[in-house]
Amino acid sequence: MSEIINAISVNIINPVIGLMFVLAFLVFLWGVFTFITNTDDETNKKKGKNNLIYGVLGMAIMVSVFGIIKFIKSSIGLV
Repeated sequence: MSEIINAISVNIINPVIGLMFVLAFLVFLWGVFTFITNTDDETNKKKGKNNLIYGVLGMAIMVSVFGIIKFIKSSIGLV
């Protein structure tokens, strides 16, 4: 049973977390680009600022999820 859980974690969950982290990083970069290029337009500048916040929050959540999964695996003796 532990081999199945470990295989699911390594082959499915970790790549999905990595993909979601990359997407959050791209949102962050888009926010930086939007924020910098729209210094005159307050509406688009605010959208860029929101994307910065959402990107950072997304990356923090993905790091937290990775840590929680690692904690659970070590708690049940899979690491």
